Amino acid sequence: MKIAFVGKGGSGKTTLSSLFIRHLAAARLPVIAVDADINQHLGAALGLDETEDAALPAMGAHLPLIKDYLRGSNPRIPSAESMIKTTPPGEGSRLLRVGEDNPVYQACARTVKLDDSAVRLMATGPFTESDLGVACYHSKVGAVELCLNHLVDGREEYVVVDMTAGSDSFASGMFTRFDMTFLVAEPTRKGIAVYRQYKEYARDFGVPLKVVGNKVQGPEDLAFLRDEVGDDLLVTVGHSDWVRAMEKGRPAPFRRLEEGNRHALQTLHRTADAAYGRRDWERYTRQMVHFHLKNAESWGNAKTGVDLAAQVDPSFVLFEGTAAPQPA
Repeated sequence: MKIAFVGKGGSGKTTLSSLFIRHLAAARLPVIAVDADINQHLGAALGLDETEDAALPAMGAHLPLIKDYLRGSNPRIPSAESMIKTTPPGEGSRLLRVGEDNPVYQACARTVKLDDSAVRLMATGPFTESDLGVACYHSKVGAVELCLNHLVDGREEYVVVDMTAGSDSFASGMFTRFDMTFLVAEPTRKGIAVYRQYKEYARDFGVPLKVVGNKVQGPEDLAFLRDEVGDDLLVTVGHSDWVRAMEKGRPAPFRRLEEGNRHALQTLHRTADAAYGRRDWERYTRQMVHFHLKNAESWGNAKTGVDLAAQVDPSFVLFEGTAAPQPA
C-alpha cells in the first residue's frame, strides 16, 4: 500500500507520517519510509541524530543507478540516459518490491531501528547550495517518482511518503501514485486553503483523500474543521507529550504514546487497508502513461533527443502479480 502525507508547511505532516510509520512497524508490517520533502526532517522524526540524518544517501545522487536497474531488458528503453522521471515500466523492466533486497535499496535505503522493530528509510536528498538558482526541486523527487512507477506492493506492505509541503506535489504526476493520501490540516484558514487546492486537483484523477486534523485543542477547533472539510475529515489529533519528548531527543517506547493518538493511528491504518479493495491497476497504469506522455511533449523529448512516447508498452499493465526479470 502506497500512502502519502501532505499538508502545508508546519502542519505536522512529518510528525504524523513518522507516527504512522512507527505504528505500522510496531504491528510487524514491512515498511519503506520515504522523505520527499524539500525540508527533510523525517529521519529526525524517526529518531536519527544529526550525524545519522546527514549520512542518509540521496536518491537523486543515485539516479543513474536507479534508471539502469529499472530499465532491465526493456527493448523500448535502449539506455538509462533516455529515461525520465515518468518513464513507465514495460515488458523486460525490473520492478521493485517492498520486502526484497536489490541494488536500488542497497544504494539508497538505510535501516532505522524503532524500539524492537525496524523500517527502511529513503530520502530524496536536501537542496544543496549548488542547486540554488539553477535547479528545480522536482528534479530531486524524480527518483522517487520513477521508483513508485516501478513498485508493486501488496496489502500488508507499506510505502509511506512524506511529500513536499503545500500543493507543489501536483507539479508532477506523483500525486496519482498513492492508494491513500492523508492531508494534515490545522484548524486555520491557511490549513483549509491547502485542503481545497488538493481536493480540486485530485478530483479529476480519482485520488483518495482524507483529512487528519492536527493541533486540535477543543470543540471550537473540531467544529471549524467539520464545517470546512465535511465528510473528508477522518480523525483529529491533539497535543502529545510523547512527541514533545521525542523532539527533545528523549523518546519513550512507542507503546507509551497517548491512547487517543494511538486510536487515531489505528483509524488511519484501517482506512489505508480498506483502500486495497478499491485498487485499479489498469487506471493506475493509464495515469502513469498519461503523465509520461505529457512530460515527454512538454520537455522530455527535447532534453533527451528521442521520442519518449516510444517507451510506452501498450500491452503492459502493472499489477500486484506482475512478473519481472531479476539481475543475474
